[in-house]
Amino acid sequence: MSAVEDKLAQLGLALPETATPAGAYVPAVQTGRYVYTAGQVPLVNGTLPTSGKVGAEVTPEEAKDLARTAALNALAAVKSVAGDLDRIARVVKVTGFVASAPDFTGQPGVINGASELLGEVLGAAGKHARSAVGVAVLPLDAPVEVEMQVELTD
Repeated sequence: MSAVEDKLAQLGLALPETATPAGAYVPAVQTGRYVYTAGQVPLVNGTLPTSGKVGAEVTPEEAKDLARTAALNALAAVKSVAGDLDRIARVVKVTGFVASAPDFTGQPGVINGASELLGEVLGAAGKHARSAVGVAVLPLDAPVEVEMQVELTD
């Protein structure tokens, strides 16, 4: 088990299996020292725990927890191509999408769930640039989706 996975275990978390793509894409692609993940929704054992718009059917606090789960799924996608999460030199960028009720403006707070998880697990290597974007709807009516770009060590 890698040091990153040991840290996840200390937090009471386990790296999930990489989600099976729901379309004509792969969960992650490595090019050179970089890994780019596909957007990851907060599936748990292949099931979306809740659906709907943040600020309507889903509270911001629930959505923040879901963003944390989506980031965990993104780490699993990174591992699927990198082989070992200890190869992460740094998370370069996180893009978070929040399915938002028309008057909801708290997207950054929701995506903090992903950013905080990456900081807890990776320390300084988990600090990243980020975008938090409100959208009308996401696949499967998921409340959040997270993708990231990661730089690997050689």
